[in-house]
Amino acid sequence: MFEKLLVWFVHFGPGTKRWFWRTWYNIFARMARGPDFRFMNYGYAKDGFFPDLFPADERERYPIHLYHHTVTQANIANKAILEVGSGRGGGASYISRYLKPKSVTGIDISKEAIQLCNTLYREDGLCFKEGDSEDMPFDVGMFDVVLNVESSHCYGDIDVFLSEVKRVLKPGGYFLWCDFRTNEKMEELYKQFSNSGLSKIKDQDITSNIITALDHLTAFRKENIKRHVPWLMQKVFESYAGVRGGRVHNAFISDEIIYMSAAFQKPV
Repeated sequence: MFEKLLVWFVHFGPGTKRWFWRTWYNIFARMARGPDFRFMNYGYAKDGFFPDLFPADERERYPIHLYHHTVTQANIANKAILEVGSGRGGGASYISRYLKPKSVTGIDISKEAIQLCNTLYREDGLCFKEGDSEDMPFDVGMFDVVLNVESSHCYGDIDVFLSEVKRVLKPGGYFLWCDFRTNEKMEELYKQFSNSGLSKIKDQDITSNIITALDHLTAFRKENIKRHVPWLMQKVFESYAGVRGGRVHNAFISDEIIYMSAAFQKPV
């Protein structure tokens, strides 16, 4: 019943959709305030793709892989990076600690998530602030890179989001993105990309990599949900987290949902 309610809300209009996802992520941040869940994405796995990690980061290896795959589509060394939809901050922290950017700024619509990030992370050059993907609190041309990992499906108006991405990017800056959609919605999204004024450099269907990662992550995520989430909501959280056998996982397997990554550039 709860999963059907989620689907019902997700297909509502832009205002309701934005309200729903803000509420959902605030609830999630309140329920799981510990450091166990630093990532919420579905992960990425590929033969031969195995970046070196510190032991403390190993338990989140596959979600880290998705960040590494997405953000290394461009050279980000010594660049000012904005992550839109930074969630629980694990990805921004990984980039800050491993990939040598100039700075990383994470924004999220969830006030609770931002408070959590500012409690968990203390790296130099890394900061988090509450912010709206469709009304970013930054001046024109502030960032070399805008990163958006598995977040855009929550947004009310993608055209407005893309116009904001273009606005805050420096000329020649990169928009690095990954997310999932139904086939029909993905086709619609790519038309919006084409009309955004950003030039596509590359893209890739990574659905099979997502499925493999979720298979690796299932036991870890089920155990954490069991520990942190009330019994009545556990099945909903398991499905949302993409565990094997859940609705989201099955949708990837059946090709009902596809997952893409892409890189775009703002004209000079």
